[in-house]
Amino acid sequence: MARPNPEEPTLLERAIEEAKAMGRGGIDHPSTRPVLIGGVIGGLAGLAIEAVSWPIGLCAGAAIALYMRVKR
Repeated sequence: MARPNPEEPTLLERAIEEAKAMGRGGIDHPSTRPVLIGGVIGGLAGLAIEAVSWPIGLCAGAAIALYMRVKR
């Protein structure tokens, strides 16, 4: 399926650019703290749920937080 606006970046392209900007900007970047907090919450949820380990929860929490930041 063709994209309606080919000039507009996709969600994946925006997420990659945001992750690169977070890496360059470090803790001073506006998205770094929310993504880190999402990772911590996901890690704690992974500890609480026996079927999921904390690293998987950490990655999932950070990914969800990044998605929420990029989706705007």
